[in-house]
Amino acid sequence: MIIYLIIILFMRTFYKSAFKKYIKKQSRAFQLAAEDEIEKIIGDPDAGEAKKGDLGGFRVHKFKFQRQEYLIAYETQGEDMIVYMIGPHENFYRELKKYLRETE
Repeated sequence: MIIYLIIILFMRTFYKSAFKKYIKKQSRAFQLAAEDEIEKIIGDPDAGEAKKGDLGGFRVHKFKFQRQEYLIAYETQGEDMIVYMIGPHENFYRELKKYLRETE
């Protein structure tokens, strides 16, 4: 338990451009809700569902905002967490794969 708390205290969070662009365009209420969800993920990095196949190594955390389901794609690398993308469920995985192909 103590080791887990130490990891949380030293976890650095990095945000990719796709995440930043999407958040910037949203309402302040959505931005605050997304911030709360990121804090939940930092508190428990294994909270998201582990993906397989093309997206192996990624985790996706789901949450609802105003009756709409949103997903946050992230991965952890040691004490770092990289948040790649946030968006509604519709076509989310397709857009994530497209973003990953474009950035490679």
